[in-house]
Amino acid sequence: MKTMLSTSPSVKVKRSRNRHFSSRPPSSSSRSPQLIGICVLLCWSAFSDLALAQQQLKGENRMASSDKGYQVEQLPSPLTKLGEGPVWDIDTQSLYYVDINTPAVLRYDYAENRTYSATLDSAKSISFIVLVAGQAGAFVVGENNRVSLISWDGRSEQAKHVRVLADLGATQSHVRFNDGKVDPYGRLYAGTMQLETLGDLFAQKEGQFFRCNNGTMVVQKKNVSISNGLTWDEPFNPQRMYYIDSAALDVKAFDVDESGDLKNETVFFDLRINGSNPGYVPDGMTSDADGNLYIATWGGSKLMNVDKSTRQLLREIKIPAEQVTSAAFGGPQLDELFVTTSSNGNKPAPAGALFKVTGLGVKGKPMHKMVL
Repeated sequence: MKTMLSTSPSVKVKRSRNRHFSSRPPSSSSRSPQLIGICVLLCWSAFSDLALAQQQLKGENRMASSDKGYQVEQLPSPLTKLGEGPVWDIDTQSLYYVDINTPAVLRYDYAENRTYSATLDSAKSISFIVLVAGQAGAFVVGENNRVSLISWDGRSEQAKHVRVLADLGATQSHVRFNDGKVDPYGRLYAGTMQLETLGDLFAQKEGQFFRCNNGTMVVQKKNVSISNGLTWDEPFNPQRMYYIDSAALDVKAFDVDESGDLKNETVFFDLRINGSNPGYVPDGMTSDADGNLYIATWGGSKLMNVDKSTRQLLREIKIPAEQVTSAAFGGPQLDELFVTTSSNGNKPAPAGALFKVTGLGVKGKPMHKMVL
C-alpha cells in the first residue's frame, strides 16, 4: 500500500541574540550568568522546534489516515477473494455484494453489523448482483457467461436459481460477466471479460458491454478488455453514463438515447500521469448526489474522487487494502461509503475486507432496481 507520510521534519536550532549583550569581553564575574542564560535560550529554542516538528508529523499522520476528517472502518465480513458489485438496499438497510471467485453472494446487515454469505449451485463465478423491482428476496446476478434470476432470504447459506434471463452461449464460453448495474429507468447494463485462466487480460479485447432487453443482450460496445465500473449523472442528466474499461486507464462518458443505446463516446477522465501508466488501474465506480465520481483503483489503495464539472481530482480516499474494487453509498442517510476489496494473489489481511468510510460530507443516491 502506498503511503502519503513524509519523513520527519528536520529540527533547526535557532540562535537567539541579545541586543544588550556587549561586544566587549565580559568580566569574570558576569561571564557565568551570561553563559548560563545563552544555554537556556538555546535549549528552549531547540526544544520548541522539536515539539513543533513532532506536532507537524502527528498532523501528517492524521491527514494520511483521515484526510481532514473522514474515517475508514473495517466491517465484520469474510475476507473475499474478489469482492465486487456493492448495492445498497434502502428497504432492508443492507448492502449486497459478491465474491466473484468463491463464488458467493453476501449481505451486510446494517442494524446487526453482521455479514451473511451464500453460495449458488453450478456457478463458477458470480460477478454482480442487482435488486429487482417489486420482488423482495429476488436478485439478478451475472453468473458465468449468463444473467440469472435468483432468490435468497439474505440469511441462509444457499441461494436458489429461479431462471436464466440471458445466456451468451457456447461461442462466448471463453468470457464471463464482470460489473453490472441498473440505470434510472430500470434497465440492466453489464459487460464481459476474458476468463483469467486464458492469459493476460490487458493484452486482449474479447469483452463486450451490453444492455439487457427482455432477455436479449444488446451490444453497446465491443473490443473491451475488462468491462468494469459504471454510473449515471443523476438527477441532473440521467441520460449521461460513465463507464470504465480498466485496460483503457480512463473513464468514458456516453449519451444515452431513448431506447437505452449509447452514443457520443468521449474520454471524461484520464488516469495516466503525464501520459504514463500510474501503476494502478480503474475498477468499480459510483457517484454522489452532486454527480461527482468515486473511482476504485486496483493496485492503488484508494478511491479517486473526481469533480463532475471540472473533471479534476478533488481528493483521494485511502483504503488499507491494495486492490480496491468498488464502492456504493449507503446507510440510513446515504452518507456512508461502502468499499469492497480483493485478496487476489494471497494479499494479507485486511485485503478482501469490506470497509465503511464516514465523514466525507457528501451523500449518495438511492440505487435502482431492475424492472423485469
